[in-house]
Amino acid sequence: MSLARTAFVFPGQGSQEVGMGADLCRKFAAARDLYAEADAAVGYALSKIVLEGPADLLRQTEHTQPAILLVSVALHRLVERTPAVVAGHSLGEYSALVAAGSLRFADAITLVHKRGRYMQEAVPAGEGAMIALLGVEEEAVRTAIAAQSGVVDLANFNAPGNLVIAGEAEATRRVARAVGGKSVELAVSAPFHCRLMEPAEERLAADLAAIDISAPAMPLYDNVDARRVTTAAEVRDGLKRQVSRSVLWTPLIRRMIADEGVDTFVEIGPGKVLTGLLRRIDRQAKRLSIADAESLEAARAALPA
Repeated sequence: MSLARTAFVFPGQGSQEVGMGADLCRKFAAARDLYAEADAAVGYALSKIVLEGPADLLRQTEHTQPAILLVSVALHRLVERTPAVVAGHSLGEYSALVAAGSLRFADAITLVHKRGRYMQEAVPAGEGAMIALLGVEEEAVRTAIAAQSGVVDLANFNAPGNLVIAGEAEATRRVARAVGGKSVELAVSAPFHCRLMEPAEERLAADLAAIDISAPAMPLYDNVDARRVTTAAEVRDGLKRQVSRSVLWTPLIRRMIADEGVDTFVEIGPGKVLTGLLRRIDRQAKRLSIADAESLEAARAALPA
């Protein structure tokens, strides 16, 4: 297997669990060092929350986001392979940017800690909702949104037949009922990727303007436009806008396949959510996931150096 047509992709929020990376810390000094670096960057014992919990604290967005980035970056560094192209789902875009040399790890983890807090504070608890709609057509969802009062947006284009809406809680639930089919209300603490996140977007913009961002050292596809970004200005603008805009994951993956010739996707980070979505987007693409020490060793053996 050559890595010339391989993409590394990084998961977003929802894949977290207490104990993430514990096996990495036991086996690899580099992982232990990165966990310590994360604590120093955010100014509190993030590693303790990741490794020991409690789960309700890890589920708080301001901790969840840096926790997932931490584990994803640790796994990426330990796999010691360079792909042809990278991308990340929502929060995972920050992991992809670290992998591409566009963001320093300490800056990325500080940013996502603030991003999580800003997103949490943008909407009071209980006033927003995110609902996955399964087996429905985009046009039907858009029609139902247009017929409803209140703020509801298409938040995620995850895969064919897998869409997520977000917005004001009752309005979002009305849209889900109107569309019919199977729906799942997501256990998140805020309605991400909708207009209600605009206050968080503006707060994050000031932090993004204050840090050094480099042009990606390899092809990187962003969420908000589903296209390759090549300059630091494009990276900064994409990170700002994705807070309140849709995650265009399906078109992003299809464009990577069409433009870069990608035929293999390696998911790097906790869980296997993206691997499942990729199966629905393109059944022909090969898929590999790296989520812990065991799968890391398997990937090291499978991927050429």
